[in-house]
Amino acid sequence: MGYGYFTNVRITDFGPYVTKIILPMPVKPAEEPEKDSFCVYVERRDQQGKIMQLPKNWLERDKKEPSVAYAKVTDAYIAGPDGEKNPEGDCIALEMAYGPMHSEVAELSAPDGFNVSIISDYCITQLKPIQAENEKLAGMVFDRKYGTRCHDYDDFNESVSHDLKMPLRYGYYVPKGKAEKKPLMIWLHGAGEGGQETKIAYMGNKVTCMITPEIQNLFGGCYLFVPQCPTMWMDDGTHVYGRSGKSMYVQALKSAIDEFLELEPGIDRDRIYIGGDSNGGFMTMRMCIDYPDFFAAAFPVCEALYDDTISDGQIRRLSEMPIWFVHAKNDPVVAPGETADATYRRLIAAGASNIHFSFFDKIVDQHEGWTGEDGKPFEYIGHFAWIPLFNRDCNFDYEGQPVMLDGRKADVYDWLALQKR
Repeated sequence: MGYGYFTNVRITDFGPYVTKIILPMPVKPAEEPEKDSFCVYVERRDQQGKIMQLPKNWLERDKKEPSVAYAKVTDAYIAGPDGEKNPEGDCIALEMAYGPMHSEVAELSAPDGFNVSIISDYCITQLKPIQAENEKLAGMVFDRKYGTRCHDYDDFNESVSHDLKMPLRYGYYVPKGKAEKKPLMIWLHGAGEGGQETKIAYMGNKVTCMITPEIQNLFGGCYLFVPQCPTMWMDDGTHVYGRSGKSMYVQALKSAIDEFLELEPGIDRDRIYIGGDSNGGFMTMRMCIDYPDFFAAAFPVCEALYDDTISDGQIRRLSEMPIWFVHAKNDPVVAPGETADATYRRLIAAGASNIHFSFFDKIVDQHEGWTGEDGKPFEYIGHFAWIPLFNRDCNFDYEGQPVMLDGRKADVYDWLALQKR
């Protein structure tokens, strides 16, 4: 039996990845390893222990093969047990290549439409000797997983609503300090994050950005409520993607929200904000239409509620609500001309005054440093408009002009923090 290892996971713009592997050494190393001192082999299995059939990377997502691979090490160094560089440490940290072109270290995959957690078994083999204080370390194999660390969601909790007909699982965050009532932000996941693993609703995409100090400080602290539906928010009872504009989850979701409000009396009920992406954007619009006086503001992203299902009367009511739309013009999944763009134009015509629309030409990596095969910044499919939302890049309006608040450029979160029912 070999030695053990830890994995460090970070929630990126493209979901959770193993970004570091930490090797506790039997003897304190005395010299820095080279990045090719170890090779990393991984087998990715389902919950039954069977090797999964998955795409090798995002560009080859339609081609599935047994998910076994050698993962690329980009750096290696002496570290402490947390994986941070420390010349006095007794561990070695391996930094891994990760992102859309390196699915072998992804923590989730969607073999059947829903994202599911993957069991990744790593075997790290030493290829070059490393000098310790009084000996050389050589030939070590690390094949026992001690654990996984992901500090991005350390502060999340999970629960389930008590609706007898349709209970919903949810993740939630409670801000520190309760001297004053604080707002509530509700985030509704896309179709890929439905199912029975609650954490996927808040880690499948970078929802965890909403509990970072940067965003929390804008609100003076903010609760976060992330419910998960078993299928998809657009499910009208037929279990297929349709154009009815209805959802069988409307009452169950409202019940779950009301229950959470009762459990957390520190929430300011005049500052409840709702947003979501794709299917969750659909449900954001659905909830605003069905409960127009409940929410202080909405921020639907690549929303999928077809405009022709919204009546003129509903448009008039929506025109009184602060809404910030986010979408990309080249979205191949949800056509903005049939959804957000059409609805936005009707709202403007109806006299909406507190309304914005960050309408991207395309969605390109600006923060992770990932590149495509051409060496240019990686271009996501146009549907992934939640990426600029989470990175605070939604700071311009429909015609491209910056959104200004109090004389400075503002994004969705700056704007949300000022909204009150």
